[in-house]
Amino acid sequence: MNIRQLFLGNHVNQEVRVRGWVRTFRANRFIALNDGSCLANMQCVVDFEQMSAELLAEINTGAAVEVTGILVESQGKGQKFEIQASNVSILGASNPDEYPIQPKKHSLEFLREKAHLRVRTNTFAAVMRVRAALSFAVHQYFTQNGFYQVHTPIITGSDAEGAGEMFRVTTKDPGEADDKPDFFGKETNLTVSGQLEAETYAMGLGKVYTFGPTFRAENSNTSRHLAEFWMIEPEVAFNNLDDNMDLAEDFIKSVLAYVLENCKDDLGFLDQRFAQEEAKKPQIDRSPMGLLERLQFVTQNKFKRVSYSEAIDILRNSKPNKKKKFKYTVDGWGIDLQSEHERYLVEKHFNSPVILFDYPADIKSFYMRINEDGKTVRAMDVLFPGIGEMVGGSQREERLDKLVERMKAMDIDEKELWWYLDLRRFGTAVHAGFGLGFERLVLYSTGMSNIRDVIPYPRTPLNAEF
Repeated sequence: MNIRQLFLGNHVNQEVRVRGWVRTFRANRFIALNDGSCLANMQCVVDFEQMSAELLAEINTGAAVEVTGILVESQGKGQKFEIQASNVSILGASNPDEYPIQPKKHSLEFLREKAHLRVRTNTFAAVMRVRAALSFAVHQYFTQNGFYQVHTPIITGSDAEGAGEMFRVTTKDPGEADDKPDFFGKETNLTVSGQLEAETYAMGLGKVYTFGPTFRAENSNTSRHLAEFWMIEPEVAFNNLDDNMDLAEDFIKSVLAYVLENCKDDLGFLDQRFAQEEAKKPQIDRSPMGLLERLQFVTQNKFKRVSYSEAIDILRNSKPNKKKKFKYTVDGWGIDLQSEHERYLVEKHFNSPVILFDYPADIKSFYMRINEDGKTVRAMDVLFPGIGEMVGGSQREERLDKLVERMKAMDIDEKELWWYLDLRRFGTAVHAGFGLGFERLVLYSTGMSNIRDVIPYPRTPLNAEF
């Protein structure tokens, strides 16, 4: 039985047994034990006079122990229950002079260097429990709404985004002749997206989604970039852009509502931490909302839908702040909006989540459906407070001639994507989908400021430890 079950169940005055890791041991009497099942520690009270000095000396921070005793209502402050221990066994010793996660405040930078142990801290345990809950909520939502999960390839011969920032997969030794066939007989890479393959299955199963790892060889050492990250990509046959916007809004509200209901203790702790971190910033840079407010802002507000052209007009006529102007000037139609522009629309102008749609074709991918004006595509981005873009999606180009024309304009080889073009040759139909970076969703949900702190083992330029 874990500690969470003990707190939730009716086990008072019963003998119980728990296993976990020692957070602290004070006065040779009080063990704060945590097994990762919840935020709270279980206080275990030992009778040091009945235990050997050798055993007491091994109850150190980080040690794995098993405690047997009677669960009673606690007379002390800070905990509802405690265990009056009758027996303590050391399952795994921990040298107090070497264990790095001592009961004190550690910087996030330090903990990234100890990624194999950082989950034993309150912050990272809470983040990872919220991450697990979000993952469950994703699968639950799509299953309940008639979607089928598709496992798309991790190794691919195509570049879905056309950006070229991909990791090559090869069995060749450095310097080996290029004319020797590689393992797959062609150049292959780690995937940046499962979208194109998901489209093929949507055109047979109707409603599908992918949820898996993707990889991007972008040399960006920022707090918002990872080389390996997880993507959620639903794809629906016979959906247009309006349907796609409806799906994105409903999906996001559903998964955030799930964690608000099922992760109350962890979110309460992370909300306090978020407030403390924001208080350290200059007033002008602070978030206008707390963490829980931010989540409720999304679940309780209707998403405002605005065209890219309307947004440009709003931004050009805006006055962001008397003390702080836009770092990136909004020069005119056709620019790629920056996070500060997106946040202004959400936090200042509309005071609600925003979906921007009908973007300039020149700044979007080849597979997005071209509008009748010939200048814009049926693309959409969902914008959140504090973070900017959360979701990117589009209605896909279902017309063969238009898609071929677009691929030629962007110098994309038709032979490489012959199978993708076949979807337009045989039973083509309107369809749409979107992509959501899972780590960005976890980042938003936990209030952490660096994406490296919401994935167990971050992969970034010059860093692939563990």
